[in-house]
Amino acid sequence: MTIKNIFTLLSLLISSIFHAQTLHLYGGSDQDQYLGCLNCDTFDKNSIWNSYGEYGNVFSSKSIWNASSNYGSSYSTYSPWSSYASYPPAIVDQDGNFFGYLTLNTYKSERSELELAQILCRYHESIKKDLSGWYDKLFR
Repeated sequence: MTIKNIFTLLSLLISSIFHAQTLHLYGGSDQDQYLGCLNCDTFDKNSIWNSYGEYGNVFSSKSIWNASSNYGSSYSTYSPWSSYASYPPAIVDQDGNFFGYLTLNTYKSERSELELAQILCRYHESIKKDLSGWYDKLFR
């Protein structure tokens, strides 16, 4: 199976599962800092996929894509991209249902098993460089 076929299958799977519910990220030690919408489209102002928005911009302090921020650094205890994060972002739907933590930390209890979370963790460096391209691969 080619990588293109894998992305096509993943796209269909993710679209059917996640367009029924809106998923959001909350960070900080109390998960009280909003970090954006995980599966909103690239034009949504709250989307992590909107490179011009507060949560998708690589220069924003509230973006998981900002390698210099608390929420995007590979060394921060609040970042999904730290293998040692104690307080990675929580994934929550619009009704407050918890879907685990978005984290590379394989020892973190309640690490999210969502396919989208796994893809983000696996490819986060590549995704950060091409948000709209990855959004298209995953959701269209």
